[in-house]
Amino acid sequence: MPSLLTEKVALVTGAGSGIGQATALKMAREGASVVIADRDEAAAATTLEMITGEGGRGLTMIVDTSEARGIEALVRRAVDSYGRLDCAVNNAAIRGPAVLTAEYTEEDWDRIVSTNLKGVWLCMKFEIGQMLCQGGGAIVNIASNFGLVGSRKMSAYSASKHGVIGLTKTAALEYARRNVRVNAVCPGPTRTPFMESVLREHPEALQDMESTLPIGRVGRSSEIAEAVVWLCSDRASFVTGAALPVDGGFLAQ
Repeated sequence: MPSLLTEKVALVTGAGSGIGQATALKMAREGASVVIADRDEAAAATTLEMITGEGGRGLTMIVDTSEARGIEALVRRAVDSYGRLDCAVNNAAIRGPAVLTAEYTEEDWDRIVSTNLKGVWLCMKFEIGQMLCQGGGAIVNIASNFGLVGSRKMSAYSASKHGVIGLTKTAALEYARRNVRVNAVCPGPTRTPFMESVLREHPEALQDMESTLPIGRVGRSSEIAEAVVWLCSDRASFVTGAALPVDGGFLAQ
């Protein structure tokens, strides 16, 4: 079976760890040249080493996705290096403090929404512009199952992820006839470095999470990456505007 992304150029934000790293690795294994964007230089370098160690191609760029100049430069770097941008995965996000809605500080609210929602819009703004110039492309925004339902003590995060899904659907409608597909993946609880840090402090939380999932376990980053890469590939050519839960059945309840 041929590789899904042979000779394609892909960009992944937040690619230094977790779902972003797993996605960048999967894309490289499927034949793409991968632009690895992250705020953490060492983390981005680690992802690149993993890719090149398997014979893949890639490069890194340190970017704050809440700043337009950095995103514009990121897309330009991808095109200058590889000639085009076929796929983009907008994954960079932060969770913020776990507090009740009325107890959120304005500073924390602005920081989370700026990264998670404005950041995705900025990425789409420059990615779509490039894709229109070259005749098309595919974008996948990483939302969350909490972009489809609410979650206590996660008001800013949940609101920002609901916004990501709204952006995804709107852009999908706007650009469907110009050969730019835009979809979202909505992961459920997934074993990432963030989850690991939570479990070190609250090991009992794993059992609580798993008890809410029909499949009986939390997800792996590689499982989310499989869905993302498929949506970026030509095999998903009739899919746009979707918000795909990859959540072990959580939202089926």
